[in-house]
Amino acid sequence: MIKKESTSKAKNAAFYIVIALLTVGIAVGASLPYIRSRKGDVISAGEKAGDYPRNGEGVDRYGRQIDEIEEMRGVWVAYLSLDDVNKEKIDDIVSNAKANGMNTIFLHVRPFGDALYKSDYYPWSHLVSGKQGEAPADGFDPLAYAVETAHREGLALHAWLNPLRIMLTSGVYPPSLSDDNPYNVWLKDDNPDNDNWVIDYKHGKFYNPAIPEVRELIVNGTREIVERYNVDGVHWDDYFYPAYDESFDDSASYAAYTEQGGSLSLADWRRSNINELVKAVYSAVKAADSKCLFGISPAGNIDNCLSMGADVRTWGSSEGYVDYLIPQIYWTSDNTIAPFEPTCRKWNELVTSKSVRLYIGLALYKAGSDDDRGKWKKADDIMMNQVLYTRSGEINASGFVLYSYAYLDSEQTAEEMKNLRSVLN
Repeated sequence: MIKKESTSKAKNAAFYIVIALLTVGIAVGASLPYIRSRKGDVISAGEKAGDYPRNGEGVDRYGRQIDEIEEMRGVWVAYLSLDDVNKEKIDDIVSNAKANGMNTIFLHVRPFGDALYKSDYYPWSHLVSGKQGEAPADGFDPLAYAVETAHREGLALHAWLNPLRIMLTSGVYPPSLSDDNPYNVWLKDDNPDNDNWVIDYKHGKFYNPAIPEVRELIVNGTREIVERYNVDGVHWDDYFYPAYDESFDDSASYAAYTEQGGSLSLADWRRSNINELVKAVYSAVKAADSKCLFGISPAGNIDNCLSMGADVRTWGSSEGYVDYLIPQIYWTSDNTIAPFEPTCRKWNELVTSKSVRLYIGLALYKAGSDDDRGKWKKADDIMMNQVLYTRSGEINASGFVLYSYAYLDSEQTAEEMKNLRSVLN
């Protein structure tokens, strides 16, 4: 155990621990259910979600009893943990997440304009079959199995999508794009009008959200998930426009906009495009299933969000965009640019709509590492204290999400997770 930097910090940590233990004790004493599905059912081990009752007195907008709302304890399962995905791997993910005190899984099911599920709009991911566009030989559907397994074990599951990214800017992942990938279909057909529906940036490839047909593809590809799978939510992370300037070459679309009388700046126009897409996806999700949630995990720096097309101020203050925001506040308390607690408070001030919940994204992957000039090696209870801060009453947060699943049981984070579990069990 690394010594605390100051007596005052030790006292603060002790205070938060007492509060957390009291909270856990109350919850246990009241025998609350482990979690409620979005459909209002109590999910416990060995049970599946059924049809949900109509909302009524004492039931919140998420279908849960108001006096039984639990803290979100989520974990992101990134595509890096899903290579050669199969039933055994999903069983391990659900089991390990539950054993580490999590109650919600954010499963990466569309990392690159592809699908870890049966889709009418996107090709099968290479993570399933080894090559993009090839269906699993045994008919295995990772999302269907993951939803069933998570619900059976009492965990909620959100389908995590990257709406715009088709290929990393390094150009090496995914290894190749299938012939039926919309990127190839649009560029290789005889119609030159759809060539700018996708844009190359550096060595990567992205959908162009300025195009109505592109937004329609993304909306339809989201709707089919909610209609076909009993997911508890649909989730986006922080990949919107990959650049804040003209290096992302959407000049043809912007010129068409200004020629038609548009007067927004490039940055405002891009935010408008993303807002239109976010609002359309939210409406599609609710039309398919009013109890399914839609949320976004933006970057932790608010100014960076706004410059990359993510209008987080609007999303946090208005109805009809998102059900929750999970800002990625991936810094320690002594970070000189974005210290953890003040950054949390900035987001708390931003989320003013009563229809939007605030969760805090935490950088488990940095714990015990040399990141941020060694700040994460100064203590081994950083995660614990950050979680306790979300419960302290200084911000109106309803829980946290860890990035990522790969670090729940790693040697690097072993002490951090041991200390974190002490306030989760």
